[in-house]
Amino acid sequence: MTVKKRILFIANEMSPYLELTEFSEIVSKLAIKANDNGFEVRCIMPRFGVINERRHRLHEVVRLSGINVSVDNDDYPLQIKVASLPNARLQVYFLDNEDMFKRKFVFTDENDHWFDDNALRTVFFCKGALETVKKFGWPPDIIHASGWMTGLIPGFLKTVYKKEPVFGNSRIVYTIGQNTFSESLGTDFIKTAHISPSIKDKDLDPYRKADNTALFRGAAHYADAITFGSPDVSPELVEEFGKVKGKKVIPFQADSDLTEYLQLYRDLAEK
Repeated sequence: MTVKKRILFIANEMSPYLELTEFSEIVSKLAIKANDNGFEVRCIMPRFGVINERRHRLHEVVRLSGINVSVDNDDYPLQIKVASLPNARLQVYFLDNEDMFKRKFVFTDENDHWFDDNALRTVFFCKGALETVKKFGWPPDIIHASGWMTGLIPGFLKTVYKKEPVFGNSRIVYTIGQNTFSESLGTDFIKTAHISPSIKDKDLDPYRKADNTALFRGAAHYADAITFGSPDVSPELVEEFGKVKGKKVIPFQADSDLTEYLQLYRDLAEK
């Protein structure tokens, strides 16, 4: 019997739960298409307060909740909820924390002011997602991260988590999207991203500018393969990562049937 290859999608948006850019719908379509084509699929995203738990039938996974995620010398409890993606037999896991996500706005307040703790929320989500996978005991063959808030995932996997058995065979795909914010994550972002003594200052150099482009740049630097999820990607990122020696790159494709993504997953999973 052939063992199914496993794909984990980590995203800060996914249709129908949260739609901030057009790629939210592509993430959903990719998860369904991969699931329908013989992969075992799971998805992880934040449980932002704008996501309606009753409408989408979220419920807590008690056996997975109770993790404390340590960031910047503080511990934050992590609650994990799950829902079934409509019209698909696959599960989406939502990471929740009262201080981080239980607010009725995503990244800015009602006056469109950038939340001061977005850097902390980003680090918490990225570390929390990887700790959740450890709790699953579910080794993914492919991890496909998308959205700027997942930008630290590839960097953490290649440094802090590189010796974790659950990630021992994981290959990382990262999708660079359009820039959606012009603010900075702040001068303390790199300090906050030091989640372990095993991550060094130089490891975080690609992220040092702490802006939207830097999150994409750092993720692409560490990923095993890169895709472009928008026609409006920053030109400097297109120039820098449009062709990278040793990495498979998929350019943006309008109206794509996503078969190139599936082939990418198969190729990476066999390596």
